[in-house]
Amino acid sequence: MALNTSADAPLPVGEVSRLIGGWIDRLGSVWVEGQITQLSRRPGAGVVFLTLRDPSHDISVSVTCFRQVYDAVADVVSEGARVVLYAKPEWYAPRGQLSLRAVEIRPVGIGELLARLEQLKRTLGAEGLFAVERKKSLPFLPHRVGLVCGRASAAERDVLENARRRWPHVRFEVRNVAVQGVHAVTQVVQAVKELDALPDVDVIIVARGGGSVEDLLPFSDEQLVRAVAACATPVVSAIGHEPDSPLLDLVADLRASTPTDAAKKVVPDVGEELERVRQLRDRALRHVQGLLEREERGLAHALARPSMEHPHRMVDEREQEVESLVARSRRVLGHLLDRADSELAHTRARVLSLSPAATLERGYAVLQRADGAVVRSPDEVAAGDELRARVFEGEFAVRVAE
Repeated sequence: MALNTSADAPLPVGEVSRLIGGWIDRLGSVWVEGQITQLSRRPGAGVVFLTLRDPSHDISVSVTCFRQVYDAVADVVSEGARVVLYAKPEWYAPRGQLSLRAVEIRPVGIGELLARLEQLKRTLGAEGLFAVERKKSLPFLPHRVGLVCGRASAAERDVLENARRRWPHVRFEVRNVAVQGVHAVTQVVQAVKELDALPDVDVIIVARGGGSVEDLLPFSDEQLVRAVAACATPVVSAIGHEPDSPLLDLVADLRASTPTDAAKKVVPDVGEELERVRQLRDRALRHVQGLLEREERGLAHALARPSMEHPHRMVDEREQEVESLVARSRRVLGHLLDRADSELAHTRARVLSLSPAATLERGYAVLQRADGAVVRSPDEVAAGDELRARVFEGEFAVRVAE
């Protein structure tokens, strides 16, 4: 229930602490999982003190238990071990401190850890975090390589030496972090996010030189997997542990078997690239030479043709053909004109023989009235009518007699 307080009516610290303790007491006992980071087991003391930490969220809580509770698992539980304990939350009012009173401690075995990892793997895979289509390709020659590794570790040395041996001018942005233990997840996640935020970092390598299954658990943490999946920069996983693949290998854009293999896959070899350039140059030269030789043969073949050796011969041969065709066309045209002239003369003769002028030439005359109508019958005229008589060489006036 919310408390009715104000600046004029505040609660004393002791009352607030007492109320918090009452609320925590009502929580009851719970099962809690975490990693032991600090363990205090004083000789002769009846109580064992330890700190239980959640490596994924960097949250810790104090735990106390009676000596006999811890002695039951003392042979298999130590600092760094993952445990599941049954405890009741307690509130220490004088100091305002929360702790857990454990009544049972169970170590988390390798089989159980692997089973949980398999379940997490299925869950993240169902979300598509391991899909091939979401993986980004690595740049051919990165300007700067981000490296997340242990301080002064063999993994760091292998990556730097092999990369610089392959490409001497390669530059690195190194983040030294804890690669195992309770602080590994937090530091690796922070380093990956820092490198991903740098605009000149083209690829990120997360490297570690192998280890036991327990040592590699931070590289299967859900928080780290999701951080790598959210990176805009390509990420290379170089955890040198072949038998068991951490989940980082599945979410990374490229998996390298070892840190040395990561350097080989991220940075090209200058000698190999120079040799490839030389081969390509020789191949291009051979191609150009082959093209020139083929064109030269074609040109020589074209120049060897008769039309190219004696270009006027074709003109001379065509000249004779043209003259023959011109003469033939003239003969044909002459025949056509002669025949047309004969037909025209014949037609003209027929026209002349049938024309009225020819009839008039033989002595006939045509009588016409004043309106130009031809007189065809005596009944068409009367005595005294003025007519025109048309003859071959002209016309004259006549009058009809009574």
